[in-house]
Amino acid sequence: MKGKMLRSKYRKTVESNKDKAHSLEVEIVESDVELDDSDVVEPDYDPPLQMGDPSVEVSEDDQEDALVQKAMAMDAFLAGNLDKAISFLTEAVVLDPNSAMLYASRASVLVKLKKPNAAIRDADASLKINDELGRGYKARGMAKGMLGLWDAAARDLLMASKFDFDEEATVMLKKVESNRKKIIEHRQKYEKLRKAREQGKAELGRLRKEAENEFASLLKDGKVIRVASAKDLKIKLNSAAKTSRLAIVYFTAAWCGPCVHISPIYTKLASKYPKGVFLQVDIDEAREAAAEWRIASIPSFYLWKDGRVVDEELQMSMNSLDKMILEHTA
Repeated sequence: MKGKMLRSKYRKTVESNKDKAHSLEVEIVESDVELDDSDVVEPDYDPPLQMGDPSVEVSEDDQEDALVQKAMAMDAFLAGNLDKAISFLTEAVVLDPNSAMLYASRASVLVKLKKPNAAIRDADASLKINDELGRGYKARGMAKGMLGLWDAAARDLLMASKFDFDEEATVMLKKVESNRKKIIEHRQKYEKLRKAREQGKAELGRLRKEAENEFASLLKDGKVIRVASAKDLKIKLNSAAKTSRLAIVYFTAAWCGPCVHISPIYTKLASKYPKGVFLQVDIDEAREAAAEWRIASIPSFYLWKDGRVVDEELQMSMNSLDKMILEHTA
């Protein structure tokens, strides 16, 4: 009764866990994050803009000329000529390569041109010179937001807000933080689902192992197992199948003369092949089993594997039976 209850529990749990694993898989695959990516652009891969040489000694005249170039760049920017503004700012950074503000200014224009990678290079150069320049963090945060790098963008924009208040950066930070929060929640959800799926697999494996051990306990290694009924035969054949064993079904009877001589040899075969399941069915005690198997003569032997009869010996040749067993257990 215990074996029957365990098998029933095992089958039900297997099906339940299969359904659960399938539903988890579908949810993980089909669950998307709805992000505000209205500012996201395709990455730019233009050749890097000219940078200043920090080892060059900068004179006061160079600094003044750089400021002139910056002013011209501002005029071009206000006139909507962003490419020209970039040209003036490039002249400015060559003249004064140690000015963090010039690099940050060019980075800001590059953000307007939707060239985030170029903007990040300039912002990096700016912050290398002055790591407390809010404009540098703003430009880099805006650029990273345009690339969908929400975590990095949030860090830079938060840093920018510490040094300067900027309405544009504040608006961008709200979008970035919202996306970042959604991604974190999505990751947490996915991790929860993944853990649940792994736990389901572990539980399924545990139940399978428990059931296999229970099935194995119904079998006796190296022993001949007497079968009491058709139902008992089905249980033991099912146990053999669940443990991937070959079962040998021997139909006999107390009044069968040849069986008296063959039975001891059958017992020796059971000892010889301990991983085989050697079953003995008395056709008088288990009439239904004999009827279901359509037993016409005894002794008769049937080899059962993977839910079906794979071989039979009806001529009382125990040598032949030995070879069959060896073949199917190899």
